[in-house]
Amino acid sequence: MEQYLQVGVITSTHGIRGEVKVFPTTDDPQRFKKLKKVFLDTGREKMPLEVAGARFFKNLVIVKFKGIDNINEIEKYRQCALLVDREEAVDLQEDEYFIADLLGMEVYADGEYFGHLKDVMETGANEVYVIESEKHGEVLLPAIHDCILSVDTEERKMEVRLLDGLLD
Repeated sequence: MEQYLQVGVITSTHGIRGEVKVFPTTDDPQRFKKLKKVFLDTGREKMPLEVAGARFFKNLVIVKFKGIDNINEIEKYRQCALLVDREEAVDLQEDEYFIADLLGMEVYADGEYFGHLKDVMETGANEVYVIESEKHGEVLLPAIHDCILSVDTEERKMEVRLLDGLLD
């Protein structure tokens, strides 16, 4: 399992005092108000940053980091992900999973290997799992109890039921 989980992506700077606009990739953007520490994924390293404050503007979060007080210090980190340590992650309810834990998971149907989970699409009603199958190509599977029988994040396996019409 991944040690770090993404909570947002820096889209641009905000003003000249080192604030950034962050597109939240978490189900609960309000968690930015409680975050004290994040890791900035620069591509080479995961740089720890202390969150000094967060406020909301439209669908973005404006974040200020402690010790970064100039636009020039933060501008180079556009499009970089903000991560939290798994220990800082929100508590999940039953049958909820972090997307990072699902990606790449082996998928089985009727006990036979079917493919691997390639992506998760978030729709209004429910998530849709994109499964890459050698035999059937890309298969879209709704993440509902009728289709998803079991998920084992430790073993990285998922057992599914293919409802009639899903492979057509």
